[in-house]
Amino acid sequence: MNPILASVFDGKFNQAEEILKHSVATGQLRAASVFVQCGEVQMSRSFGEAETPDAAFLLGSISKPIVMTALLTLYDQGKFKLDDLVGKYIPEFKGETRARVTMRHLLTHTSGLPDQLPRNAELRSKHAKLSDFVEGAIEVPLHFEPGTQYEYSSMAILLAAEVAQRLSGVEMKAFVAQSVLQPLGMQHSAMGMGQLRPEQIMQCQVEFGAVESGGGSADSKSWDWNSPFWRQLGAPWGGVQASAADVGKFLREFLHPTGKLFRPEVGSLMIRNHNSAGIESRGLGFDVGMESVCASCATSTFGHTGSTGTIAWADPARDLICVVFTTLPSGALPAEKHPRQLASNCIAAK
Repeated sequence: MNPILASVFDGKFNQAEEILKHSVATGQLRAASVFVQCGEVQMSRSFGEAETPDAAFLLGSISKPIVMTALLTLYDQGKFKLDDLVGKYIPEFKGETRARVTMRHLLTHTSGLPDQLPRNAELRSKHAKLSDFVEGAIEVPLHFEPGTQYEYSSMAILLAAEVAQRLSGVEMKAFVAQSVLQPLGMQHSAMGMGQLRPEQIMQCQVEFGAVESGGGSADSKSWDWNSPFWRQLGAPWGGVQASAADVGKFLREFLHPTGKLFRPEVGSLMIRNHNSAGIESRGLGFDVGMESVCASCATSTFGHTGSTGTIAWADPARDLICVVFTTLPSGALPAEKHPRQLASNCIAAK
């Protein structure tokens, strides 16, 4: 990087750093972490209770592309095709319009499955097993004909993960570790608790969290985002915990493939839009374009956000990666005023 570009890069990072530092100092955030990479230059800082860059944050929905990457390693091995019917791998998923749901529909949020189950809070309060959520997702009515509309669906991601578990014969938390985290050297990441140390894991500011995640309810302390139950469950739609730098490694593999996960063309397949015109653009597990959170980025930008207060994206046009983690749930503030978005905007600015 030439000196002029380096100066601009440093300036943008410093602005993001000041936003997060101020938010922690004023008590708005308990902890935050930022990782940015432009070309070969990397910069990272941690704040508040995140005393080192190795601090692990609950990713929320940034878990989705990580877990779906594990699934796509099986696609690379020829174990399934994107237009295969889900019922081929989950025979119980049948009846009505379910028979027309494909693997691609699950990964692009066009299956008709809801985001959460109607019994979500009940299942969590009972410390249900992940298999109980799978059973619910298999039986829940679809909201529309598969492929005709977009509806963000955590339950679709859950069923896609169930397919991965059945095809691999390996429990999902272990499969994600074996197929994604370990090959990329993501040593400070786990689906569930894994090898993470309790003191390494940041606590979400659950008092500002969504109702369906137990936010703001004294009765939900045994099953909210910070509970041992939720942290250990390893929900495919939101249960990965990771450091900002580790998620940077993950995104970089799609910018500059090394072959540690799968063939480069499989990675390219994941980060391009698969939905028809008029339906919100989505890759395979990834958000693509990301216009609503990265207005200054190229249309080829890909990544994801998390309701726990996280954002991560990569802009291929500028070889630029930005990861901002906070402990403040995204719904606590208007999107444009949340520290994660303000810091991200600084990095994205041209």
